Amino acid sequence: MLGVTAIDGLRLGPAQATRASGDTQMTEAALIAAVRRGEAGSREALYHRYKRRVFALAARIAGAMEAEEVAQEAFIRIFRGLPKFRGDAALSTWIHRLAVNAALSHRSRRATASTDERLGDHPIETATGETHVEPSSGDAVLRARLERALHRLPAGYRTAIVLHDIEGLEHEEVASILGCHVGTSKSQLHKARAKLREMLAAEGITASALEGSR
Repeated sequence: MLGVTAIDGLRLGPAQATRASGDTQMTEAALIAAVRRGEAGSREALYHRYKRRVFALAARIAGAMEAEEVAQEAFIRIFRGLPKFRGDAALSTWIHRLAVNAALSHRSRRATASTDERLGDHPIETATGETHVEPSSGDAVLRARLERALHRLPAGYRTAIVLHDIEGLEHEEVASILGCHVGTSKSQLHKARAKLREMLAAEGITASALEGSR
């Protein structure tokens, strides 16, 4: 998904992807140990195991146009931080945290050219980076408007919804990623959902309409 790219001297392309993908049964602990030992193919294996999740988070939080750059920044942080990873949380949770932090930092730096302005009224970018014109009828309209409303949420609200409602993480995992108490995470999610409902209602989209589109 990220194509051929260089991260801290790690060059990933078709050959490396094929070699790394054969190691799908390696446990997190074994993979971490292999990366720390500098074992051949271990960094590529970690990259290919988590690249889709990292890219999806980057796209949903920072916007599809910025996802490539954010994902690369996230993996730079991952590989640089792995030697200090203590295992207090699951590796996947730790990677989620670094990806979220990279996306939020990127959004902050690009505040003057926000994702909301780039989305405009009609061209909509999905989390996969595809651009299409908003459909004119049916369930696709609801999905497109929901996606657009999600991108217009404040970054903190959007992150809470992405992690819990889209990524399916538990409240404890979300709190760990956001670096806050579980109660704070739940409160943030509650406010985010309320804001999203308010934005959708302004476009005449009700909760019953959303339920009917599933």
